[in-house]
Amino acid sequence: MPVKFGDIVQAFEFADIDGGMGQCHTFVCRQTGKIYYQFDQDDLEEIEDDDLPDDIEDQTKYLKIPNTRDLDLGKPLVIAFVREFLPNDLDDVRYIFSKRGAYQNFKGLLSRRGAIDAWHHYRNKATERALRDWCQIHSIEIVD
Repeated sequence: MPVKFGDIVQAFEFADIDGGMGQCHTFVCRQTGKIYYQFDQDDLEEIEDDDLPDDIEDQTKYLKIPNTRDLDLGKPLVIAFVREFLPNDLDDVRYIFSKRGAYQNFKGLLSRRGAIDAWHHYRNKATERALRDWCQIHSIEIVD
């Protein structure tokens, strides 16, 4: 089942949405490679998921695309980045992530250190690597 890597990335990004639109679950068909989007909030008028197969939860036919937590790209990734690029701030970042609003405070620290671009680059590379590994583990053929 060949799938464009950009489609996997887009589905991954939607799988990470958990806010005003409700939670989104994304799936890839194991046979065709088609991506499906399933939104939890029923009253979304702009988004039609009528084309969802009735058996979308059948794991033999459809594979649920992971989110950030599934790929361990949250706090562990932040700590790895800080160890490498901002080692003097490691204790502060650990403290930041022991409280609510951690990502907002972390972004503030990145801004003060002039490290926002470095963080985005690091996170994007790690996400790409993790998604490619996930695809390989699940025998999803990637087309770039």
